[in-house]
Amino acid sequence: QSGARINISEGSCPERIVTITGPTDAIFKAFSMIALKFEEDINASMTNSTVTSKPPVTLRLVVPASQCGSLIGKGGSKIKEIRESTGAQVQVAGDMLPNSTERAVTISGTPDAIIQCVKQICVVMLE
Repeated sequence: QSGARINISEGSCPERIVTITGPTDAIFKAFSMIALKFEEDINASMTNSTVTSKPPVTLRLVVPASQCGSLIGKGGSKIKEIRESTGAQVQVAGDMLPNSTERAVTISGTPDAIIQCVKQICVVMLE
Protein backbone atom coordinates (compact mmCIF):
# COMPACT_ATOMS: atom_id res chain seq x y z
CA GLN A 1 0.00 0.00 0.00
CA SER A 2 2.83 2.41 0.78
CA GLY A 3 5.22 1.49 -2.02
CA ALA A 4 8.03 0.92 0.50
CA ARG A 5 9.76 -2.35 1.30
CA ILE A 6 9.23 -3.40 4.92
CA ASN A 7 11.24 -6.08 6.72
CA ILE A 8 10.48 -7.19 10.29
CA SER A 9 13.18 -9.07 12.22
CA GLU A 10 12.51 -12.60 13.40
CA GLY A 11 12.26 -13.45 17.06
CA SER A 12 10.00 -13.55 20.06
CA CYS A 13 11.78 -10.81 22.02
CA PRO A 14 9.77 -7.82 23.28
CA GLU A 15 11.36 -5.50 20.68
CA ARG A 16 11.73 -6.29 16.98
CA ILE A 17 13.52 -4.31 14.27
CA VAL A 18 11.43 -2.95 11.41
CA THR A 19 13.48 -1.83 8.40
CA ILE A 20 11.74 0.39 5.84
CA THR A 21 13.43 1.09 2.50
CA GLY A 22 12.33 2.90 -0.65
CA PRO A 23 11.69 6.43 -1.89
CA THR A 24 11.39 9.00 0.92
CA ASP A 25 7.65 9.61 0.39
CA ALA A 26 6.93 5.85 0.41
CA ILE A 27 8.93 5.47 3.65
CA PHE A 28 6.90 8.28 5.28
CA LYS A 29 3.64 6.69 4.13
CA ALA A 30 4.66 3.27 5.50
CA PHE A 31 5.83 4.83 8.75
CA SER A 32 2.55 6.74 9.15
CA MET A 33 0.58 3.52 8.63
CA ILE A 34 2.70 1.71 11.24
CA ALA A 35 2.31 4.51 13.83
CA LEU A 36 -1.47 4.58 13.33
CA LYS A 37 -1.60 0.77 13.65
CA PHE A 38 0.20 1.03 17.00
CA GLU A 39 -2.45 3.48 18.19
CA GLU A 40 -5.25 1.14 17.02
CA ASP A 41 -3.65 -1.69 18.99
CA ILE A 42 -3.34 0.48 22.12
CA ASN A 43 -7.01 1.52 21.77
CA ALA A 44 -8.12 -2.10 21.28
CA SER A 45 -6.17 -3.27 24.32
CA MET A 46 -7.79 -0.56 26.45
CA THR A 47 -11.45 -1.25 25.62
CA ASN A 48 -11.96 -3.14 28.89
CA SER A 49 -9.58 -0.97 30.88
CA THR A 50 -10.55 1.50 33.58
CA VAL A 51 -7.53 3.70 32.78
CA THR A 52 -8.68 6.94 31.17
CA SER A 53 -5.41 8.26 29.73
CA LYS A 54 -3.84 6.41 26.82
CA PRO A 55 -0.16 5.61 27.04
CA PRO A 56 1.88 7.37 24.34
CA VAL A 57 3.13 5.42 21.33
CA THR A 58 6.89 4.88 21.72
CA LEU A 59 9.28 3.98 18.91
CA ARG A 60 13.03 3.72 18.71
CA LEU A 61 14.92 4.77 15.59
CA VAL A 62 18.45 3.55 14.89
CA VAL A 63 20.51 6.48 13.60
CA PRO A 64 24.17 6.53 12.48
CA ALA A 65 26.22 8.11 15.29
CA SER A 66 27.82 10.42 12.71
CA GLN A 67 24.38 12.02 12.11
CA CYS A 68 23.51 12.58 15.78
CA GLY A 69 25.43 15.86 16.04
CA SER A 70 23.36 17.52 13.32
CA LEU A 71 20.19 16.02 14.80
CA ILE A 72 20.93 17.44 18.26
CA GLY A 73 22.23 20.79 16.96
CA LYS A 74 24.46 23.35 18.64
CA GLY A 75 23.69 23.28 22.37
CA GLY A 76 20.68 21.03 21.70
CA SER A 77 18.95 23.69 19.58
CA LYS A 78 17.81 21.41 16.72
CA ILE A 79 16.36 18.67 18.90
CA LYS A 80 14.61 21.31 21.04
CA GLU A 81 13.08 22.79 17.87
CA ILE A 82 11.88 19.33 16.77
CA ARG A 83 10.36 18.65 20.22
CA GLU A 84 8.56 22.00 20.30
CA SER A 85 7.24 21.90 16.73
CA THR A 86 5.96 18.31 16.90
CA GLY A 87 4.96 17.87 20.54
CA ALA A 88 6.81 14.54 20.63
CA GLN A 89 9.33 13.53 23.28
CA VAL A 90 12.72 12.85 21.62
CA GLN A 91 15.71 11.33 23.38
CA VAL A 92 19.06 10.60 21.67
CA ALA A 93 21.07 7.90 23.47
CA GLY A 94 24.48 9.05 24.66
CA ASP A 95 26.15 5.73 23.88
CA MET A 96 26.31 3.72 20.69
CA LEU A 97 24.34 0.49 20.42
CA PRO A 98 26.40 -2.65 21.18
CA ASN A 99 28.64 -3.76 18.29
CA SER A 100 27.56 -0.91 16.01
CA THR A 101 28.25 2.68 14.98
CA GLU A 102 24.64 3.70 15.60
CA ARG A 103 22.71 5.33 18.42
CA ALA A 104 19.10 4.84 19.46
CA VAL A 105 16.69 7.76 19.17
CA THR A 106 13.57 7.19 21.29
CA ILE A 107 10.42 9.04 20.23
CA SER A 108 7.11 9.01 22.09
CA GLY A 109 3.83 10.85 21.74
CA THR A 110 0.66 10.70 19.69
CA PRO A 111 0.93 8.98 16.29
CA ASP A 112 0.66 12.39 14.56
CA ALA A 113 3.43 13.86 16.71
CA ILE A 114 5.65 10.84 16.03
CA ILE A 115 5.02 10.98 12.28
CA GLN A 116 5.91 14.70 12.15
CA CYS A 117 8.95 14.10 14.35
CA VAL A 118 10.29 11.29 12.13
CA LYS A 119 9.76 13.48 9.04
CA GLN A 120 11.81 16.27 10.62
CA ILE A 121 14.56 13.85 11.70
CA CYS A 122 14.74 12.49 8.13
CA VAL A 123 14.94 16.02 6.69
CA VAL A 124 17.87 16.80 9.03
CA MET A 125 19.61 13.55 8.07
CA LEU A 126 19.13 14.21 4.34
CA GLU A 127 20.73 17.69 4.58
